[in-house]
Amino acid sequence: MNRFDRKVVLITGSARGIGKSIARLFAEQGAQVVIADILQEKIDATVHEFTSKGLKAVGSQCNITSEEEVENFMKDIYKQFGSIDILVNNAGITADNLIIRMKKNDWDKVLNVNLTGTFICTQKAARYMMKQRHGKIVNVSSVIGFIGNAGQANYAATKGGIIAFTKSVAKELASRNINVNAVAPGFIRTAMTDALPEEIQQKYLENISMKRFGTPEDVGKLVLFLSSEDADYITGQTIIIDGGMI
Repeated sequence: MNRFDRKVVLITGSARGIGKSIARLFAEQGAQVVIADILQEKIDATVHEFTSKGLKAVGSQCNITSEEEVENFMKDIYKQFGSIDILVNNAGITADNLIIRMKKNDWDKVLNVNLTGTFICTQKAARYMMKQRHGKIVNVSSVIGFIGNAGQANYAATKGGIIAFTKSVAKELASRNINVNAVAPGFIRTAMTDALPEEIQQKYLENISMKRFGTPEDVGKLVLFLSSEDADYITGQTIIIDGGMI
């Protein structure tokens, strides 16, 4: 028996990157994964990739900043599978610029996706989890939420906000047997980070004690641990996964 047999796992922003790796690891452990994203072509491709390997996956396009869309999405998932056992709030964007040049629109859109989207998805999923009297929620923060970063005031504010949000919601939901934790990745090798100039990548690498970049699978394994029975007595925590970067 796999660790997540009969578990329904909803992962936002999971049609690519870190979210896709998290979804794949869950599916390989027997979970029914729900790929939630805004890119329909990527959703279809990911679901096809998973199901062609015998994994259980469905996908749905959903704008997590829309309360109505998320509510309908959660309702459909619950109606189809009868539970929402695990929620991974992974979806996030960046719109970097120095504070004196940052447009208010760039501030607003990053907060709307990264922080408000996490709030909306958590609130809607928690209502089902409270009825079930069990559930696991894992929020994806970042080391930037701890240390900040020049040119990322909006992103840092959202990732720091997720850490505080996680602590507060964990206290509210603990009595209903719902664990709420967060992970804070450092430099994780993805298509986005691969596009950075070599000198910038080397600068980051110099500050990583383990002298290697993390992989999406590294993050995924931590998310799976926090979503498992092995983490039943852990809640309200943010675990840094950065190879010793900070």
